[in-house]
Amino acid sequence: MIEKSELLRIPTFADLPDEQLEWFLSQCQEQFLKAGDTYIRQGDPAENMFVILEGEFQARGEINGETFAFPVKSGDVTGVLPFSRMKKTPITGRALSNGRLLRFPSAQFPQLVQKMPELATRLVGLMSDRIRETTRFEQQRDRLASLGKLSAGLAHELNNPASAAKRAASQLRDILKKIKNASLELGRRDLTSAQKAEIEKLEVLFTQKDIVPPDALTVSDLEDQIDSLLRSHGQNDLWQLAADLARRNIQPEVLESLFGSLDADTARAALVRIAASVEIASLLHEIESSTSRISDLVGAIKEYTYMDQAPVQNVDIVKSLETTLTILNHKLKQGVAVQRDYQPVPLLVNSFGSELN
Repeated sequence: MIEKSELLRIPTFADLPDEQLEWFLSQCQEQFLKAGDTYIRQGDPAENMFVILEGEFQARGEINGETFAFPVKSGDVTGVLPFSRMKKTPITGRALSNGRLLRFPSAQFPQLVQKMPELATRLVGLMSDRIRETTRFEQQRDRLASLGKLSAGLAHELNNPASAAKRAASQLRDILKKIKNASLELGRRDLTSAQKAEIEKLEVLFTQKDIVPPDALTVSDLEDQIDSLLRSHGQNDLWQLAADLARRNIQPEVLESLFGSLDADTARAALVRIAASVEIASLLHEIESSTSRISDLVGAIKEYTYMDQAPVQNVDIVKSLETTLTILNHKLKQGVAVQRDYQPVPLLVNSFGSELN
């Protein structure tokens, strides 16, 4: 039989009068459990308050479809509490070790409030703590869910430029072999200074960054014209080269100078080298663009989370808005139009930057 002194060691019952403790114990049922025993099941009627006397227990249940578990230890008061609206037990309680507890029937709560008002007040406080803890758990779960969605979007945003850069780097290896072979072929030929200058001039012209890419129809027409020009000079197998040059908006008449100053084999080697240089320039631009996009995203993440910065500082609202838009770019692609109407004077707010974002 449990003694009053044992109950007094539990913080919720500390310093309560003896007669109140005696009444409380007279209404309780003592229960002994072995490891693995269940003292309450999810879905059962909420009919008992439990006072844990000895042992280690665990409660497991669900909140909005998400499973959670938390420890219940000696000295805890759990189960239904006075003024609670709980009808069904939301958790399953199980002993992790041999233990002992008290069951107090909820039907006696009206008498408990009358006979033990101080205990009733403490139990209401426990219920408030439980509500706050449940609310905190739900808020944390919502934050984690939002973080998960944000991470998935960012992973997709980072994967695209990373894949493009990897693909371009892989293609670059093959193109470098082409340009090496073409350069060796040209090196074996006795070219004049004027011929070398003509090849270099075309190479520089064709690899300019500011060439505007033409539309698909123009590319198709240019490809046919360049291919016809090459075939007219006996180059019947350079259709891929014609396609590469057309995408760079190279006009066929520009190539005539090569065939005018070089023999057919030398002109072919020069064209292969020039086309390889054009493709290298294109691939380098793609790598530069992709890595810049990755760098911008990483920078935006650091700005968004205020990594390595003071938690509270003067936050530039416009900059924060732009950072957030960058982070959420994967959502903006889904038909979202953003209209900006910022004031010319910076708006600074002293706040938690990451939380504001």
